Amino acid sequence: MMSSEISTYLTGRYVSFRVFTLSFREYLTFRNKLAAVRDPKDELADYVRLGGFPAAHLQPFSQDEIYTIVQDIYNSTIFSDVVKRNQIRKIDQLERVVKYTFNNVGNTFSAKSIADYLKAERRSLDNETVYSYLEKLEKAYLLHRCSRYDLQGKEILKTQEKFYLADVALRYSVLGYHADSVDSSLENIVYLELCRRGYTVYVGKTGSGEIDFIAVRQNEKIYVQVTQEIRSEKTKEREYERLLAIHDNYPKYVLTTDNFAGGNYEGIKTMHIADFLLNSEY
Repeated sequence: MMSSEISTYLTGRYVSFRVFTLSFREYLTFRNKLAAVRDPKDELADYVRLGGFPAAHLQPFSQDEIYTIVQDIYNSTIFSDVVKRNQIRKIDQLERVVKYTFNNVGNTFSAKSIADYLKAERRSLDNETVYSYLEKLEKAYLLHRCSRYDLQGKEILKTQEKFYLADVALRYSVLGYHADSVDSSLENIVYLELCRRGYTVYVGKTGSGEIDFIAVRQNEKIYVQVTQEIRSEKTKEREYERLLAIHDNYPKYVLTTDNFAGGNYEGIKTMHIADFLLNSEY
């Protein structure tokens, strides 16, 4: 059954649990059964490329073999849980929406953005149809919708949302692996980890920019910025100043893959992404 059907058929007689693909910690456990595990900071690079579908890590598969396995998962989900179940006829339109979404992980966009893009490609598709496709992909658990939260107005915004994938390997199995997509894939991985830990996650909107994640769990809240590397003073200012502009006492983090990540900058904790993923106390 799809998530939307559970309440119809099992009213009052079920408890639902959201199941994710392997976390980084679980991925290392699988890896350890096949080969000696290297330094987690080195293993993280493979986790980004290969993802966390358990079936892909039961044997020492090559990257191409893993992407074939993930492609099969993707195809069966698209055609069984989306196309067939919803009787979608224009499959090529759906696939174009999927590819646009996969290619824009970590970017805010709307149904209109996709419709305008397809119009430029001479593929006419109205906003409502795009929105319907996105909703169906969510219900099939291929996508996670991350709403924006206005830190000044203290309200959830209904436009320019972000979408993250159920697993980063989906993107690479469909679009191919590109090194310049690692930054957004790291963001996707941190988003999923926050969800695993029971947080409700939002993109934070500030007056002058954006906070990657505001994660809320009961009375707890943390702010998180994710960046592959802090290469320049300009990048450093961008990542830290947005957090410094938030005047409350909740924990704030900048997560990066810099080898020398660590320490405290005016109350903001800087950590290597691998350390954050392996420490569930945060």
